[in-house]
Amino acid sequence: MRVRWWWAALAGVLAVVVVIVAVVVSRGRTAAPEQAAGARIVAREEAGERGRDLTVRSPALGRTTPVRVLLPKGWTPGSGPWPVLYLLHGCCSPNHLVWDEQGGAERLTAGMPAIVVVPEGGPVGFYSDWLRGPKWETYHIKELIPLVEAEFGAGPERAVAGLSMGGLGAMGYAARHPGMFRAAASFSGVLDTTGDRSGLRQLVSRNGENPDDLWGDLDRDRHVWEAHNPTALAGRLKDVRLYVSCGNGQPGPLDPPGAGADYEGALLGQAVTFTERARAAGARITTDFYGNGTHTFPYWQRALEQALPMLREAIGA
Repeated sequence: MRVRWWWAALAGVLAVVVVIVAVVVSRGRTAAPEQAAGARIVAREEAGERGRDLTVRSPALGRTTPVRVLLPKGWTPGSGPWPVLYLLHGCCSPNHLVWDEQGGAERLTAGMPAIVVVPEGGPVGFYSDWLRGPKWETYHIKELIPLVEAEFGAGPERAVAGLSMGGLGAMGYAARHPGMFRAAASFSGVLDTTGDRSGLRQLVSRNGENPDDLWGDLDRDRHVWEAHNPTALAGRLKDVRLYVSCGNGQPGPLDPPGAGADYEGALLGQAVTFTERARAAGARITTDFYGNGTHTFPYWQRALEQALPMLREAIGA
């Protein structure tokens, strides 16, 4: 009888163990998709001596997206942590590589002991999580930055710079994510979205998107617009080194013969308003309002070259 009782008791214990193991395994299986749900590199290709062209699968965007990474001299797998500079392109760009192809980014950063990251931001993504649509901010901040850190040894010393729409992204990201970036630079940036809200909506519409899907209705969703307005957020940037440059829209020394005026002058007004607000908040800001100059790459290339000493100093590069 005692033997039978012992075997019965043992059988009961084994049954409990089996149940526990089944529960653990089950939980592990449900957790796996969550762990695999982060952004991941699905393709990679060398692009010259320093470049790495990546294709990233982003849950925030619901698709793959390209990014170019420029590695510094002396980089090897496992080295680091390295300072990082993120370069954001402007509106309506045919691809994310305009900083490299027209802006001289690879040449200008050739001797810089830092990783340079040039991501896609969408033709009119405006570096934001849309109310209805792609989540560009989530992708850049919560997916791409950790991915670059894990893959290339990037460290916490970061700077961000952008042209036009990318200027909005640089200042907006630095303001909405305190401590994420040591420095931010805007070249001909959209720095006061309340200055020409209808024009911004028309720009989104001309690129085939519903402007209400971006930040919503101009009046009903005003708080969303303000949350993406660098001028309204300027008070949050007092601990970030800032650089702002802009021309007045009149043909200047870097324009070809016969060039006409453009809308750069409207952006100059936004830059002045943003600068005044940032300085009133105690921000350290360098400005270059250089007079004649249009909304074109020769001026942004020059602006990046002039801003680089400050950006490098801020991230220890």
